[in-house]
Amino acid sequence: MSDAAKLFSRHFGEASEAVVARAPGRVNLIGEHTDYNEGFVLPTIIDRYVEVVVRRRPDRHVRIVAADTGEREENDLDQPIDYSNSRWLPYVLGVVHELEQRGRITFGVDVVFRGDVPLGAGLASPAALEVATALAVDAVFNLWLNPIDMALLCRDVEHRYAGLRCGIMDQYASRLGRSDHALLIDCRSLEGRHVPINLDRHRLVIVDSGVRRILVDTSYNERRSECEEAVAVLRTADPTLTALRDLTPELLATCERQMAPNVLARCRHVMAENQRVLEACERLAANDLPAVGRLMNVSRLSLRDDYEVSYPALDRLVEEASRVDGVLGARVAGAGFGGCTVNLVAEEALTELERRLQPLVEDWSRQVIVVDKPEAAKVMEVIA
Repeated sequence: MSDAAKLFSRHFGEASEAVVARAPGRVNLIGEHTDYNEGFVLPTIIDRYVEVVVRRRPDRHVRIVAADTGEREENDLDQPIDYSNSRWLPYVLGVVHELEQRGRITFGVDVVFRGDVPLGAGLASPAALEVATALAVDAVFNLWLNPIDMALLCRDVEHRYAGLRCGIMDQYASRLGRSDHALLIDCRSLEGRHVPINLDRHRLVIVDSGVRRILVDTSYNERRSECEEAVAVLRTADPTLTALRDLTPELLATCERQMAPNVLARCRHVMAENQRVLEACERLAANDLPAVGRLMNVSRLSLRDDYEVSYPALDRLVEEASRVDGVLGARVAGAGFGGCTVNLVAEEALTELERRLQPLVEDWSRQVIVVDKPEAAKVMEVIA
């Protein structure tokens, strides 16, 4: 707290009555591109965080400082927003403006934020920034937002201010994740269930490929449009279908000749990936980590071949990891198009994994995360 107070005071003077909030990044064990298809996902939080310090102002002005880079932005709640010069501004100022638009706040804020969730690595750094900002503003104004409502608000911010039509997974996991658990999310009903992860003598190893991607500049929205195109075709045979979550092999067989090959491939992935998520939950409950690893491996091939979101650097990392005895599963993490891989690895295989992958990674100590005891999102306390 003293560090946060000093950080805030450096930019805005006296830090009294400021609130500090923290939200974690996440890695998805399995269930990619199923969230916006109203399906199932199985993320877990990681021990990398975004920390936000917020203090209420007596006027409608907003001042924001990115402590890690020294960037500074100012805005008034009554002014139009220009996001063109900043990659992070939509996720911070967007939260503030969205709450103002919804009539929840009428005053501005001073904000300082910092974090160590790698940017553009597929570990939900925008969601962690959104959630931490929302938590801090919520505490400053005593809004008492329901956790799921907060996750939905942050998702809407990403849609409206960042231009990414993402699903609910990242924000939901960052807000409601729990240490030593995966979080099974039904992205239709928004019900969540914490699933214990007993890694025993295994670890989740996240390897950052170093290939940065901005999803709004990639084919992410294109993939979502292809899924919507598939739904339109499928509804000609079954008008009750509302999303690819409802797809069955029989219905797909009926409609496959009406689909372009790429759209058909997207359907195959989503349908099978939903089943893999549910099976992975069962296998985790049975402490059957080898089976979880096999599901991760199959998911990886589906993402590469049917959903086409892999990348050569990611493929090399996964292929090399898979050659190590003791690596149970290896796959692309997040939406793809760059970013990270996630690997389920026996402790005794960690040294060999590092030997094989280090030539492919520029900075091993910085680009590799071994998940260990992360904490859930929380408001830390008010600086007195």
